[in-house]
Amino acid sequence: MGSSKPPSSPAAPSSPPAAAAEAGTHGEEAAPIIVDPEFETEVQGDGDSAIGYAESSTASLSSSILQYREIHGRTYQNFKEAEYWAPNDDKQNDGLDLHHHMMYLIHNNSLFRSPVEDPDAVLDVGTGTGIWALDCADQFPAAEVIGTDLSPIQPTWTPPNCRFELDDASLDWTFSADKFDLVHLRFLIGSIEDWPKLYRQAYRCLKPGGWLEHTDFTIRIASDDGSIPIEDPKHPYAIWNRIFDEAGEKIRRTFLVSDKGKNAEWMKEAGFPGPFNVEHYKLPLGTWPKDKKWKEVGAFNKQSCLEGLEGYVLYLAVKILGWKFEEVQVLCSKMRSALANPNYHAYYGCSTVWTQKPLDEQAVGDAEA
Repeated sequence: MGSSKPPSSPAAPSSPPAAAAEAGTHGEEAAPIIVDPEFETEVQGDGDSAIGYAESSTASLSSSILQYREIHGRTYQNFKEAEYWAPNDDKQNDGLDLHHHMMYLIHNNSLFRSPVEDPDAVLDVGTGTGIWALDCADQFPAAEVIGTDLSPIQPTWTPPNCRFELDDASLDWTFSADKFDLVHLRFLIGSIEDWPKLYRQAYRCLKPGGWLEHTDFTIRIASDDGSIPIEDPKHPYAIWNRIFDEAGEKIRRTFLVSDKGKNAEWMKEAGFPGPFNVEHYKLPLGTWPKDKKWKEVGAFNKQSCLEGLEGYVLYLAVKILGWKFEEVQVLCSKMRSALANPNYHAYYGCSTVWTQKPLDEQAVGDAEA
């Protein structure tokens, strides 16, 4: 049988104290990232020279799903009436895999922060390329690992304990109740209209004592030292931020999921009593941090952003906000220039929230009454 530990304080990170100080715990804001004083003397380009760090719910696969929609040469999922803003082509997926490696570093070489040991069943919602689910299946060969997504872009070869299902997570889940030791969600911003409903689905499908964990971006680019003229509305970073704010409002699927503790509030609304363990991170865009760990994270993050720029913004700008394709290309060009500017110490935020389904739901209900 799998086991899930009761709520406890997160284990001490294995990274050096200077690196660990960058992430806030239990709701605290992430600390400023110290800039490497030698950084501005380095030669910068479109990409850092070395990642090492120099710079019904579940559905069966059908042929119609593979007939992806195409927008200016980029392909998008074609699952029923579901809408998702990011492409599902190889160019975008390469960036997703870079993000996976980046989060592995941030989580101190761990796939998740929840204190789950020897799980029987794990669900990865919005699995994307499936890389997290595959790694989880390798780490826990006795566990059943299921990854769900709108697009069938995962590998056809998988470990025997891992499988992928086509699924719109915003619909009612068909998984049985009390099934999973861990429900893992990552990077679902702009894709869910009713977050409390999604979390209620997770609550129902978790075993008593099982864990829900959600990692997501705050999406807004910022700096701690004023190195970015973000107050200039014509600056590409300011325009970038506005696109996600305005498009999220129009499609009623916010990109501000982890801002100001919203996801923890929605988890509580869905029935999770807490405590809610929260870690905030500032994800640098480039190798400008002094700390070695965050310098490496910045290299992955910058490269991922460079590869994914058009894909991040194309659908939202053209289909939702009415931009011309040429205007998107101009913005992407300006963004690449900004990302290559060594004087900009830019980052965007990210947070991980994990909480436990009570071991004794009746006792919780009695206490609330």
